[in-house]
Amino acid sequence: MTQEEKYRQMTQPPVEGLIAKLAAPCIVSMLVSSFYNMADTYFVGMLNDTAATGAVGVIFSMMAIIQAIGFFFGHGSGNYISRCLGRRDVAEASAMASTGFFYALTAGVILCIVGQIFLEPIAWGLGSTATILPHSKAYLQVILLGAPWMIGSFVLNNQLRFQGSAAYAMIGITSGAVLNIALDPLLIFVFHMGVAGAGWATIISQFVSFLILLAGSYRGSNIPIRFSNVKFRLWYLSNIVRGGLPSLARQGLASVAGIALNWIAGVYGDAAIAAMGVVQRITNFGQSAMIGFGQGFQPFCGFNYGARKYARVKKGFWFCVRVSFVFLVLVCIAGWIFAEPLVTCFRNDPDVIVFGAMALRLQCLTFWIQSFVVMSNMMDQVMGRTVPATFLAMARQGVFFIPAVLLLPLFLNALGVQLAQPVADVLSLASAIPIQKKVLSSLPDEDVPDVTEEICTST
Repeated sequence: MTQEEKYRQMTQPPVEGLIAKLAAPCIVSMLVSSFYNMADTYFVGMLNDTAATGAVGVIFSMMAIIQAIGFFFGHGSGNYISRCLGRRDVAEASAMASTGFFYALTAGVILCIVGQIFLEPIAWGLGSTATILPHSKAYLQVILLGAPWMIGSFVLNNQLRFQGSAAYAMIGITSGAVLNIALDPLLIFVFHMGVAGAGWATIISQFVSFLILLAGSYRGSNIPIRFSNVKFRLWYLSNIVRGGLPSLARQGLASVAGIALNWIAGVYGDAAIAAMGVVQRITNFGQSAMIGFGQGFQPFCGFNYGARKYARVKKGFWFCVRVSFVFLVLVCIAGWIFAEPLVTCFRNDPDVIVFGAMALRLQCLTFWIQSFVVMSNMMDQVMGRTVPATFLAMARQGVFFIPAVLLLPLFLNALGVQLAQPVADVLSLASAIPIQKKVLSSLPDEDVPDVTEEICTST
């Protein structure tokens, strides 16, 4: 498929069918991606050691940091790429693809080196207790070794997706996840590597994903990654920051929120840390499908916004909000009914089950709110509306969650820990409605006639 054919494919077919087609591989990719940490939690839970299960939950915050860096460069470059392709400037899109990738790879190497030097302080800082620390150090040391190609995988995945080639991204992510599920029991139990085995399973499988995704960038009409295309100019870095800052804020604050949660939950013992870690995995799995659907909207939004087809952008946004709302309501009903069995799948400990089931049910009361908040964030980010996109990205797990998890336990004890996320969800929706109303009203109700010769402005 040529770039011209891809342009027509992204800007002319009916909105609903096109987004559904783009979303299908994204949903698969997101669900499969969530298996990485779910698989580690599940198999480590079979060690019959609550501290080991807690360690996986603690290091989840570092995984969020790695993901934040990858999404920063991946979304930052990908948003720009999709707008450029919508304006038919392939050369500019190619320069951004390679620049974003190699900047990200460098950041991964730096994180790996710094992390190994300060391994124990980082493990403490992430929320380890004295009993969890040995397990978290063993897991963290391995995870940091894979930081460069894990970050690179996130960048390639998002760049392919923003080009409208989500199928290639799905193949890379799915291959790694299947391998991770196979390696976990082999390394943990057969080779008796314990929680470190879960870490090796993760980084080996991520490396395989990285190689497949890199190969995918050279297939079809996708933009290949070449060092000769890298542009060391402030223009490209500033556009990466504009497009990627909301993702960095969202994922970075998710990590800070996770650390705060570990510290506060630790007051109530290792079982509380393990329980909240399990609940995070379960809710992230449900959220992954919704985010995957929204990711199908993002390249559609970028192409059509770049082509000045504003009516299609609005129509696509409301379609995604409606579909994701219905889906999340169904997820909430299932989560409420099957709370205990879901938690038990990951850790068959009475204290973990009681604490985790209550937290999961409370989150199900407000989980559906994300349908509007997340879709608004995704739309604003692709359009380059950095300020509203960044705030919405920070709202749920930063601006509102961190104060909630720090303050509510002072009055409600353990119940305050369990209520923090539902409270943050409600406040996020209250702030998202006026913000997104203003963004939507700024767009014309009609498409602007296609200007095929317009290209991206660059300096």
